[in-house]
Amino acid sequence: MAKLVIEDLHVSIEGKEILKGVNLTVNSGEIHAIMGPNGTGKSTLASALMGHPKYTVTQGKAMLDDIDLLELEVDERARAGLFLAMQYPAEVPGVTNADFMRQAKKAISGKDIGLIEFAMAYEKTVAELKMRPDLAHRYLNEGFSGGERKRNEILQLKTLRPKFAILDEIDSGLDIDALKIVGENVVDLVDDAFGCILITHYQRILDHIKPTVVHIMIDGAIVLSGGQELIEKIDQGGYEWIKTDLGIDFDSAPETH
Repeated sequence: MAKLVIEDLHVSIEGKEILKGVNLTVNSGEIHAIMGPNGTGKSTLASALMGHPKYTVTQGKAMLDDIDLLELEVDERARAGLFLAMQYPAEVPGVTNADFMRQAKKAISGKDIGLIEFAMAYEKTVAELKMRPDLAHRYLNEGFSGGERKRNEILQLKTLRPKFAILDEIDSGLDIDALKIVGENVVDLVDDAFGCILITHYQRILDHIKPTVVHIMIDGAIVLSGGQELIEKIDQGGYEWIKTDLGIDFDSAPETH
């Protein structure tokens, strides 16, 4: 059983405070959904936990079991068992998808993997995600549609098998069929060795990935946690009810990345 603990996390970018004391504990076997309007810090949390140099942690802790993530470089956080499925996956010309996956697997595990063994596992996962079979020979994300890039992130997730994954708006760019496929593949991963933080604006991905806990983030902090009832309230009335129910005022703004 693994545990990811975030305590009183404060994060700034260019001197502006974005996260203002985030507290969150996720155990393996759990899916935690973080919802909230634009500009409240959801993607900032994902990037800061993964170690993006643009973000400065000014206070707080982030522990994966007994490992202090904030003391590690990005690659060390990945080797410790943290994975981020990015909202906007980048293209990497000149590096094929299969080569990237194989080298990433070797870097994370510290073990070489035979070409035939890797190819068989890779092709199986591609089939499970109903991706094009020529994917292995194409350059990483080059010419991929938005939906293909998101499915490719889940392909990486299934290949690397981290302890915890942060999925930042994996539903964006996916049609109904792809959403179902991605959701089913994520759910299949959840067990005693794997937990997940799912960041989303919308309810639709949660039809396929049922969260253990739902958190609402407003103005850089988690202000409310609960279950399915929160998803239903958001689906019916957006986030405006929070202003009345909790006495919190906020304005929607573009998310800071």
